[in-house]
Amino acid sequence: MDFEAIKKAAQGYGADMTRFLRDMIAIPSESCEEEGVAKRIKAEMEKLGFDKVELDGLGNVIGWMGSGEKIIAIDSHIDTVGIGNIKNWTDDPYQGWENDTQIYGRGGSDQEGGLASAVYGAKIMKDLGLIPAGYRIMVVGSVQEEDCDGMCWQYIANKDFASLEEAQKKIEFVISTEPTDGGIYRGHRGRMEIRVDVKGVSCHGSAPERGDNAIYKMADILQEVRALNENPADDSVEIKGLVKMLDPKYNPEHYEDARFLGRGTCTTSQIFFTSPSRCAVADSCAISIDRQSCLKEIEDLPAVKKYGDDVKVSMYWYDRPAWTGEVYKTECFFPTWINKETAPHVQALVDAYHGLWGTERIWADDLAKKTREGRPLTDKWTFSTNCVSIQGRYGIPCVGFGPGAESQAHAPNEVTWKQDLVTCAALYAAVPMLYKPENKDSSATSFRQELTGNDIQ
Repeated sequence: MDFEAIKKAAQGYGADMTRFLRDMIAIPSESCEEEGVAKRIKAEMEKLGFDKVELDGLGNVIGWMGSGEKIIAIDSHIDTVGIGNIKNWTDDPYQGWENDTQIYGRGGSDQEGGLASAVYGAKIMKDLGLIPAGYRIMVVGSVQEEDCDGMCWQYIANKDFASLEEAQKKIEFVISTEPTDGGIYRGHRGRMEIRVDVKGVSCHGSAPERGDNAIYKMADILQEVRALNENPADDSVEIKGLVKMLDPKYNPEHYEDARFLGRGTCTTSQIFFTSPSRCAVADSCAISIDRQSCLKEIEDLPAVKKYGDDVKVSMYWYDRPAWTGEVYKTECFFPTWINKETAPHVQALVDAYHGLWGTERIWADDLAKKTREGRPLTDKWTFSTNCVSIQGRYGIPCVGFGPGAESQAHAPNEVTWKQDLVTCAALYAAVPMLYKPENKDSSATSFRQELTGNDIQ
């Protein structure tokens, strides 16, 4: 493979990728409001000569290169979070700016920069004849990821293909272009959005003993949720902390995976209550929990059991309409996934990186270097991605490599690096010819987390 030709081609498209990314940043595209940016992406794909470009029923934009039966997909979510307090931004988050090395604006790192590199990576494949016989390239600009990770790919796998089984058979693997700080990522923790509801009985606040205060009941549960996150995993505590996942005594099959991915966490993110007035006892209280594991751990907390039928532990569901009006209802459960370094789809990215850029992580400037220095080339995300559905739910192998920095995600004054766009486009272009499906081994790809048992596609 002529790695120098690939690098030269990617560098030659550097200015085009910058222009394209700045166009996307200039179009606000929070979840469920991606219509404008989706149509801008579709126009760019058509201009570059993609063989087919389509918008599906949910509003995902999908571009195809090649005509084979087997598919290598590259995914980028095109929705962004909001801007938060505008006073925390030094410049307009949608107008932005660029200098010699950086691009400023909401979505640069998370995650429209990945889409710019993916589109031009596929263009380089076509220019240089890098699509293997029997394969085609699927570049996806996916929607609503910030709202509900992976739901967009549940729709793609079940609605855009004749069946889920066909999607699983045809898609060899998916490259996620979420920001990876210059590394190749082979997994991340899952998570679950949990709600706990507690019942009480209201009465006048002057005689609280006549009622049953739901907030006080919830206070007991809150302390135990905190303990679940902070406690050690020894016999000195009644509630063993989630650090137990790292211990072979409690997690004999997967403690090594847990040590790689990082221990589970649990935090209360929201609290709600109802009361007839400010001078009455609260008759209900509810909390939201962001938990990197399972429902049963919350159900088994002593305070939850103590209050019996007055407590309900459940999972949130997502049913917000897409920009097209389509609704794809799903549970807010995002399963863990992990691959071994020997998996051929992971190794294809490693081989491409080594051929193009050597064995060490590279960085675009000193600011980028601060977030990357000292980390291994093959690593993992701290946050979750669409891979929770692609691999975690459906077993379609995933691997990550994308421009930008994790630290820029959801932050004010978001930036990405022009060199990252070039680096990633070159790697995407090189990967398909380096992929060796004959090396597939069922032990190389691990789908650790059991699903919930709900009838969810």
